[in-house]
Amino acid sequence: MSKTLFITGTDTNAGKTILTSALAAYWQKYHPNQNLGIMKPLQSGEGDREFYLKLFELPQTAEELNPLYFAAPLAPPLAADLENRRVELEKVWPVLVGLQKRCDLLLVEALGGLGSPVTHELTVADIGRDWGLEALLVVPVRLGAISQAVTSVALARQTGMRLRGIVLNCSEPRTQEEIDQWTPAYMIEQFTGVPVLGCLPFLADVTNKENLIDVASKLDLERMIFW
Repeated sequence: MSKTLFITGTDTNAGKTILTSALAAYWQKYHPNQNLGIMKPLQSGEGDREFYLKLFELPQTAEELNPLYFAAPLAPPLAADLENRRVELEKVWPVLVGLQKRCDLLLVEALGGLGSPVTHELTVADIGRDWGLEALLVVPVRLGAISQAVTSVALARQTGMRLRGIVLNCSEPRTQEEIDQWTPAYMIEQFTGVPVLGCLPFLADVTNKENLIDVASKLDLERMIFW
């Protein structure tokens, strides 16, 4: 059975794809003989599925990478309604289990934020709990980030989803002063009780694997993926 990480975020565009890509690039370089899997259980509109298929060679099919797809870039239950469909999570679960059996490390990227609806009844946090996944929470470096982190961790605890740590992400160029003032790690840890495992700098080219590997190497990988 693989080590499986659920990559979540405070909201859309928090940096989940960047963290997933950095960890994937690092793993493939330094563990070339161990299978890596990436999964985007649900996707609405084009984006992550296409990005991963272009950037990485993976021991899985496109359908395994993204079992459920909806055309409209909306929350899945709303996008499904437009197509007179429903969000069939029963099709996703066996794919997840199958990849866990074949992969040494499986990175599962969630959609939106922890409170984003996956179905008309369940949020991302509910799914993380139901699937028994340990999660990393990506928090973008910006004003209001502390509140977003505290709120997201509170939701994770309320639902019973397990959080392994928090990763800060500079979705735009940030100075060290801005990082320290907007997302002070000690304060986030104090209010959430969850360790901050590093900060991803702004990457102008997110397809450059060497840059991805470099930023991943500066994260606390011992507590993130080598437990």
